[in-house]
Amino acid sequence: MSYLVLARKFRPKTFGEMVGQGHVVQALENALTTQRLHHAYLFTGTRGVGKTTVSRILAKSLNCQGPDGQGGITATPCGVCQACRDIDSGRFVDYTELDAASNRGVDEVQSLLEQAVYKPVQGRFKVFMIDEVHMLTNTAFNAMLKTLEEPPEYLKFVLATTDPQKVPVTVLSRCLQFNLRPMAPETILEHLTGVLQTEEVPAEPQALRLLARAARGSMRDALSLTDQAIAFGNGELVETGVRQMLGSVDRGHVFKLIEALAEGDGKTVVDTSEALRRDGMSAASTLEEMTSVLQAMAVLQAVPSRAESADSATDPDAADTARLASLMPADETQLLYSLCLHGRGELGLAPDEYAALTMVLLRLLAFKPSNAAASTATPEKKTLNDAQGAAKRAPAPVARPVPAAPALAPVARPAAEAPPSTAPTPPVPAPAAASNAPASAPAGHRLAVVDESMRPSDHRPSPTDAPAKVVGMPIRVQPPPGQRDAPRTEEQRGPAAPIPPSEDGDFWYATVTQLVAAESITALSRELALQSQLVGRDTDQWILRIERETLNQPSSREKLTAALNALGHDIKLAIEIGGVVDSPARRNRHAAEARQRVAEEAIHSDPEVQMLMRDFDAKIVPGTLRPV
Repeated sequence: MSYLVLARKFRPKTFGEMVGQGHVVQALENALTTQRLHHAYLFTGTRGVGKTTVSRILAKSLNCQGPDGQGGITATPCGVCQACRDIDSGRFVDYTELDAASNRGVDEVQSLLEQAVYKPVQGRFKVFMIDEVHMLTNTAFNAMLKTLEEPPEYLKFVLATTDPQKVPVTVLSRCLQFNLRPMAPETILEHLTGVLQTEEVPAEPQALRLLARAARGSMRDALSLTDQAIAFGNGELVETGVRQMLGSVDRGHVFKLIEALAEGDGKTVVDTSEALRRDGMSAASTLEEMTSVLQAMAVLQAVPSRAESADSATDPDAADTARLASLMPADETQLLYSLCLHGRGELGLAPDEYAALTMVLLRLLAFKPSNAAASTATPEKKTLNDAQGAAKRAPAPVARPVPAAPALAPVARPAAEAPPSTAPTPPVPAPAAASNAPASAPAGHRLAVVDESMRPSDHRPSPTDAPAKVVGMPIRVQPPPGQRDAPRTEEQRGPAAPIPPSEDGDFWYATVTQLVAAESITALSRELALQSQLVGRDTDQWILRIERETLNQPSSREKLTAALNALGHDIKLAIEIGGVVDSPARRNRHAAEARQRVAEEAIHSDPEVQMLMRDFDAKIVPGTLRPV
């Protein structure tokens, strides 16, 4: 007794048995019911989704004679008449299948088209089914164009292909095109469950989930893998056996890896990777399983209500996925997903695929945002003594830390550096310079929140502070003649609003400068510190004010608090939304604008520049001057 494989035994015989292609079935059933039939159909889709099956069912629907031999065109072929039985067994003389992968020349196509002049011998219609039609040569396509456009009324063409882009547009325009979609793992799982119940084969649900995912949208692949798994498991499907057959990684190892990455535990990551190597698990399968879990975690982080859905209740991995989603920040989840996705392409480039897997996993630890533990573990590497090294490490928007404060003081320069003036200017305290020791707040000292209506508004940075060097960049663009006397861009914007001096402002500026220079805060936590104003501080709590609520993220606030605690301030942060007048970012901008104005005035007052402008009508291109 010969065994018939599951993929052939459970091939659908009617449209009602088709799975996962409801959009195609509905269109064909309606066309058959109303008898609005086209002369050429093109079915496209990946392997194993039902292209050949649909063409055979369509041929039976066109030629079905009914159980009594009096039937006509129908959307539900009987399956018992001579035409239906002959088409199912491949013996129907008026149904011809041509494999274009092996019969791709013009001679084979012409031999097929020669049969088109003869009427059907047994059935109602002749049906020519050409599989993998994109494999035909250009001359073969050209040979069938005329017949494909105006065939006899008794002839129907059915074309199938996995690559419709290779089919000429002259052929596509003559056909009704239906795209058969890859099937969802849930659809395949449901169908496999029914097939195994019919076959009376015991199967674990998790084993069927693995087979459904491994099929990648193809029902034929799913049934073939099920056949293989039944043979491997000696008549039953268990999860461990299916994992071993597929070479897939146990989700427990994947959860362990993701948890170790979330906690920054490099030892566990390396040990787990070595364990997978010893067990002979596929490195590509490991990354594939990780991307699947990370995608589910990202969905839960964006839509927490999905954790209570019906699919989550039946998924045995839902609880672990939800736990990891709450353990790992959303930005790290996205980063790890991207690293795993791109890491699969690196496995073939490395001499050892598990060495490449270990490097992909450790890459997240290398790119994890620095936390308080990292800043306190290596304090000797993050110091402000070396002004040059700190300046290189500090990001661009922040003023470079220097031992003394006169160069970047955004409020006012000391009286010793101010130019002589006829009117005495009241001294204004400059903000404290960044130093090695953390800026300290007096114990028990509380400053009231500054009332913005009482802030002075008559103070501006002095524009007469000359830098050491000024560089004029080459002129590249000359303004149009009508705009030669237009004011400069910086003057159009005008100076920023003055910042009144305050003890809280000086203290917060020095503290943030020190944190940024030491790289204790990065990304969103750094922006939170730079864009905020310290409006009140006590021994155990500081109050920060920000203008944009998007900066007030829990993770950013926690990282900034941890950095302040590591610096010696054992406090908690409270955030309020409101107008910000004095922030480190505003002070840095004031300092940059003051230096820019001094640089422009130095260039404009230079005798050689004035001579060039007077004698040669030279112009300074706005925006090309940079202070150094």
